[in-house]
Amino acid sequence: MKADIHPKIRKVVFQDTVTGSQYIVLSAVKTELKATIDGAEYPLVKVDVSASSHPFYTGQVRILDTAGRVEKFGNKFGKGGVSSLLKKK
Repeated sequence: MKADIHPKIRKVVFQDTVTGSQYIVLSAVKTELKATIDGAEYPLVKVDVSASSHPFYTGQVRILDTAGRVEKFGNKFGKGGVSSLLKKK
């Protein structure tokens, strides 16, 4: 078997940006951020949605627009959206 072809797996903290909950999981993801939990330092990955904030698991409906996607779409296609572009043809 070839040496050094598999990614290094280690404990990583995934933090929900909405609720602030943190999960320690084995992962090969690369990140520069760090988090300290119970005196131990772990790599940190921030996620927009996890089980603690997902509408399916919480039963609460919420709109997630973290990057201004609605505004970007409106600026790109105008107020009518894609349907207004199709009608012009």
